[in-house]
Amino acid sequence: MEKEERLKQLALILEDAGEPVNGLHLAEALCISRQAIVQDIALLRERGRSILATSRGYVLRGNNLRRTFAVRHDPEQIAEELNAIIAAGGRVLDVMIDHPVYGEIRGNLDLGSKEEAARFVNMLKSSGQSPLLSLSNGFHIHTVEAPNEQTLDAIESALLEKGFLEV
Repeated sequence: MEKEERLKQLALILEDAGEPVNGLHLAEALCISRQAIVQDIALLRERGRSILATSRGYVLRGNNLRRTFAVRHDPEQIAEELNAIIAAGGRVLDVMIDHPVYGEIRGNLDLGSKEEAARFVNMLKSSGQSPLLSLSNGFHIHTVEAPNEQTLDAIESALLEKGFLEV
């Protein structure tokens, strides 16, 4: 298969999936190496495709709007914060802190349902690792995706109501 045809096929697989597709699956489907998938994803991004790499695989993003929210809370409130965003109609794409030594540290999340949020929180607890917010006195920034400005405004209101939003 020629490279351009392969790139079209890769984009189609991601468009049709609607959920993360892992690199090994993509490599097998297109009969190429996992490294070739990484290179092809980079090419698609250069051509303007919004592809997010998550711990569960690659996700093609549509034309949703994005907003960042600066928040602060305790580690015990992670589930409450994520569920507030999701219940208001958002998808939490990532978490970022500004570390005084290392600078910006970002983790991809891609959480769009209460089940995904619960799985993330359980994984965090069972791993024994500290969340990023523990490195920044609870302060962190989320990039959130939603279908429209009204939904993003509703998310902002929910975070403000719960006392998480830094204003």
